[in-house]
Amino acid sequence: MAELATIARPYAEALFKASSSDVAGTSAWLEKIAAIAADPELQQFADNPKATAEQVIGVVAGAFGAPLAAHAQNFLGALLENGRFSVLPEIAKQFRALANAKSGSSDAVVYSAFPIDGAALANVSAALEKRFGRKLQVTVQQEPELIGGIRVVVGDEVLDTSVKARLEQMKVALAA
Repeated sequence: MAELATIARPYAEALFKASSSDVAGTSAWLEKIAAIAADPELQQFADNPKATAEQVIGVVAGAFGAPLAAHAQNFLGALLENGRFSVLPEIAKQFRALANAKSGSSDAVVYSAFPIDGAALANVSAALEKRFGRKLQVTVQQEPELIGGIRVVVGDEVLDTSVKARLEQMKVALAA
């Protein structure tokens, strides 16, 4: 959605500039708050004209599980005041992109049919960093329909070594 991205960009850039001394800390609370804000019921509550910004911040703080820092509360207050609470997940996404650009890294999602233990993930991460030529922030998602192997998505690049992909290649080759 181009419109959400356009609305979120100034907020993400302003937050990034304001938190230049602690990008990692800001990223941590922003990701968690964005996940909380993605809940449709909370968004509906935030859009309710009878709900005050303090009430919404209280609900978010309760779901956060720890006291929110003053700057996090101020940021949420600004979003609520401007009717931009629903844009919070996109703001977090753009903030992460700015942080990655600053550090010279990228996000990588590894889809696997089975859980990957720590040692295997470290080996996979090292091989992927060598393959893509940059530092990667690797997350793993389980996708049983891959049957075996992994599929890696880094930005717009995809590396698919799954059994499902190989079976599809064989199907195409046999049908030709």
